[in-house]
Order: sequence, then structure tokens, then C-alpha cells
Amino acid sequence: MTVRVNGRVVTPTGVVRQGCVEWDGDRITAVAEYPSVRDGHWILPGFVDMHTHGGGGHTFTTGDADEARAAADFHLAHGTTTLLASLVSSPFPLMRAATEAFAPLVDEGVLAGVHFEGPYLSAARCGAQNPEYLRDPSTDELSELIELGRGAIRMVTLAPERDGALEAIKLLTAQRVVAAVGHTDATYEQTRAAVAAGASVGTHLFNGMRPVHHREPGPVVALLDAPTVICELVADGVHLHDGMLTFVAATVGPDRAALITDAMAAAGMADGEYELGGQAVTVTDGVARLARDGAIAGSTLTMDAALRHAVNAGIPIADAARMVATTPARAIGLGNRVGSLQVGLRADLVVLDDDLNVVRVLRNGSWVE
Repeated sequence: MTVRVNGRVVTPTGVVRQGCVEWDGDRITAVAEYPSVRDGHWILPGFVDMHTHGGGGHTFTTGDADEARAAADFHLAHGTTTLLASLVSSPFPLMRAATEAFAPLVDEGVLAGVHFEGPYLSAARCGAQNPEYLRDPSTDELSELIELGRGAIRMVTLAPERDGALEAIKLLTAQRVVAAVGHTDATYEQTRAAVAAGASVGTHLFNGMRPVHHREPGPVVALLDAPTVICELVADGVHLHDGMLTFVAATVGPDRAALITDAMAAAGMADGEYELGGQAVTVTDGVARLARDGAIAGSTLTMDAALRHAVNAGIPIADAARMVATTPARAIGLGNRVGSLQVGLRADLVVLDDDLNVVRVLRNGSWVE
């Protein structure tokens, strides 16, 4: 049975102010003008968060399936219809256990995959990653995880300057796993070598990276300059100045800039004491920091809030919609299934009011209760 929703539809080519989206079952069947509509709600593609550690008081970082399901449900209520479960640097037994626990959730469609942010990261740029667990990339570990996950492993973030990193990137890309550059003290040249080996994502650009210098551009400039790389941005006003957010969006365009939450368990929760990767985190005024040294420890962001922040910073809503849906979907290899309002794609959408607050969420052709 065909179902329709009317309003201001944000498509890959712009805004249809008097439009409609139709679906039958779990597939979009039409996106068209609907002249009788008079500026209804905004209709955007379901959000795609390629980097989140938890939310609603629940975490992905312990590898617990029930926690993962609850965290995914929390973000779904905020419009995120496709989500990667991101872990932080961990011992290999936990990486194995999390892969085993989350693979059935990927098969079920609760998660779109697993993202290992670490442990193959720079000690000098570890940020809120636990330095106890950092180590050089291991192709043996990665091969075992990929085989164990049966397609569940979707992305791995690593530092290209570590021994064995280029071999790991080549292995990942050969297995259709996204290799991302992050938490890195790499030089410009080392980062370019990682991109040449197949790295295609910059993990939360600027954060956990050697800063830009006019005599040593470092990883940021190398990633911005690479046309095959999509750059993650945390649009919460804490990780990035709004001027930097809009600069990157204007420099690389919305097809290469992806908004992420980098959320941890405290997203949607009150200020207080939390935990991330075995480290104590204090949340004050919605900002999460490590108790030991004050380093930013993820965020309390949701994707709808990231969208609002980007639009308020001056990014046009059509561009912002691509940055929260279309671009991240393409970055993780799902652009032919989700991420935009196009005929044949999965019927995922978010209905927003004039202030861009979530009114309703549709996933797989069914309204979320």
C-alpha cells in the first residue's frame, strides 16, 4: 500500500517546497511536487551517523548487545536511521567479543556496522583514548575480526605513522572495510601515503590531529586536499569553532563533509559522572571531558542537534541535509541503500518542524513510536 507524507522535501538536488514523498513497504516509490501543499514540515532523509559511541545512558564501548540496542533506539528517536557502533581503543579480547555481540544486530538491521576507533592510534594525539591500549596495527588482528564479523566491520580508524599502518589500510580496503585517518601525529607526506593506500575518511577532522602549520601542513591539509576523502566534523560548538565548520563545508563542499555526533553515553542525559573506555568522564554543561586531564571525551550531541547547529552557523539546509545523511552514507559504502530521498532507496526519513526539531521518524517504511 502506497503511503505519502507532504511538506518541504529536501532532495539531493535541492528543496521542493511543495512536495511529497511516497513509499510502498520499505522502499521510496516517488519524490515529487505536490502543488496543494502549503509549506508543511521539513522532510529530510533519515540521518546517518558514522561515528557514535553511545547515548541515552547506554554505550557501545563495552561490547554489550543490550546496551547497543538501547543506544541505537535513543539515536533513532533523534532521526538517526542508520548508525555505526563505534568502539574506542580496547584490548583485543574486547574487540573480538564486541564483534561477536554486534554482528547479529547488524544482520537484524539495528546497526549498520561496527567502527573501531583505535587501538592503532598515536599516543601523542590520543585525546580521550585510553593510552594503555594503544599499539601498532596488526593485520592478523584485523583479519580475524573481519572474518569473525562476517561483514559487520564497516570502518577502522588508525594513525598512518604507526608501523604497519599502510599494510593495514591495504588489507582493510581489499576487504571493503573503510580505512579512516585519525588520532594521528602524521606528517603531510605520511597522510598522503595513507590516502594513496586507500584511506578514505578523516576521523573528526582537526580533533586528535597534529595542527596545521605553514611549514608542516600535517594531516588536516592532506585530508582536505584529497578528493577521495570524506571529512568528519563534530558540529557542537565545542569540538570546532563555527568558523572552522563553515570553512571546511565551503572548502570541500557538502559531498565531502560529513557531520557526526561522536556521542558517548551521556548524550541526552544529565550532567554528571560517566565512563568511556575505562576512563572517568565528567559532563558539565553538556560538555564531556576526561576527569584526569580535561581532554574532550566525545560529545553529548545528537544528529538533529548537529543539523540545527550547522544551519544556525550559516550552512544552507540542503547542504546540511547532505552532510547528515547523503555524504556519510556514501562514506561507509551505503549510498546505494540509504541517505537520500530517492526512488528505490530505503524509506527512511525525518519530519522536522520550522525550528528543525524532530516531529516524526520513518525507518524501513514504518513510523517509529
